Amino acid sequence: MPPVASGEVDPTVFVSVGGDRVAGYMDDALSVYGQSNSLGAIFNTQLEVVGGTTYNQPMIADQSIGINLKDQSQLIMGYKTDCNNETSLSPVRKANQGSIGSWSQNLYATQGPFNNIGIPGISVLNVLSPGYSDPWYDRFRSGGSSAILSDVTSQNPTFVLCDLGTDDIMNYALSGGTGSPIPSAVGIAGVGFNGTYETIVNSISSSGAKGVLCNIPDITEFPYFTTIPYNGLTLDSANAATMNQVFNPLGITFVEGDNPFTVEDQNEPFGVRKLVEGELIHLGIPLDSVKCYGMGSIVPIPDEYVLSLDEINEIHTKTDQFNTIIGNISNNYNFALADFNSVFNSVSLGLTINGVSFSGEFVSGGFFSLDGRNPTPKGMAILANECIRAVNKKYNAIIPYASITDYSGVLFP
Repeated sequence: MPPVASGEVDPTVFVSVGGDRVAGYMDDALSVYGQSNSLGAIFNTQLEVVGGTTYNQPMIADQSIGINLKDQSQLIMGYKTDCNNETSLSPVRKANQGSIGSWSQNLYATQGPFNNIGIPGISVLNVLSPGYSDPWYDRFRSGGSSAILSDVTSQNPTFVLCDLGTDDIMNYALSGGTGSPIPSAVGIAGVGFNGTYETIVNSISSSGAKGVLCNIPDITEFPYFTTIPYNGLTLDSANAATMNQVFNPLGITFVEGDNPFTVEDQNEPFGVRKLVEGELIHLGIPLDSVKCYGMGSIVPIPDEYVLSLDEINEIHTKTDQFNTIIGNISNNYNFALADFNSVFNSVSLGLTINGVSFSGEFVSGGFFSLDGRNPTPKGMAILANECIRAVNKKYNAIIPYASITDYSGVLFP
């Protein structure tokens, strides 16, 4: 067996805090399958080799189907018939309803405390808020007035993995830029990203813990936003003529062949325009409406399903600002820095590990789960290994890497 060593890492009490990836949210639901393959769970498996201990997670009630905030079950690959009566293999729900029993009780009294403080979709601003209420957090919080940060520090952790910030960017993008704005990069704790993030890390560091901070990837390269082309409106000559009859008076023209979709835009004189290259349509759009009921052609796509160039620029600007802040704080507090941004970028370009190829392609790429936003177990293992790489380098440790081949990708029937 190769040599192993904890170096300057004390693995006695390991706690992870963050959003989707820490919670194990994948395939558009939280499930036992995802939780068992969460970022922290895989990292802890390797940490156990150098003296780590049990990693307690607030597991979902039903081990088979999972749950999301719409009470839907997790996605699996199955056969689906669309509005054109065409059947194909695609992501479908595992059951008609998710594991709604997961909302029925708080698990802390009987199962806590929990090493995994992962809340899907959590904003960094909410980590400090006493009494913050969220369906995910309410399942396992230590008390009605507890704050997420206090549930981390009250365990007297010796090592902490912190993966915060991505969900702040993602929540904005999922709304097509119509929902809550991305937090300001600068501001005091509870208002700005830098003041809040530093307060979190300072609290962890003050307890004597070391840790690894994870930076933020460019989510606009995720398949959730790249799978549908902006110019996916294919028209024959008759349909192009019909579209021109409707839209030529508005100064909009169409041609036979591939055209940009139409989209709502209240800044335009008639409230509609064509998409331009570089703008993104996300996978939350009702595809049957696009295929059969004129959405994106006669009926413009609602703004909530589209990221405009300005909104994409906002995402890129805030991602860069947040990553600079995370990098500076990791240096100031002597924490390791896991460069998730580079890992996700490598996946987008095409990545091969131990003979296994990964890409940013939806379903077939191997890295992203069926929600197109969060990794598969294989993808989580790649990210856990980036954390291990950073920790080994920073703290003179020899924590072994996870074997990617031990983890699953997208499962096909």
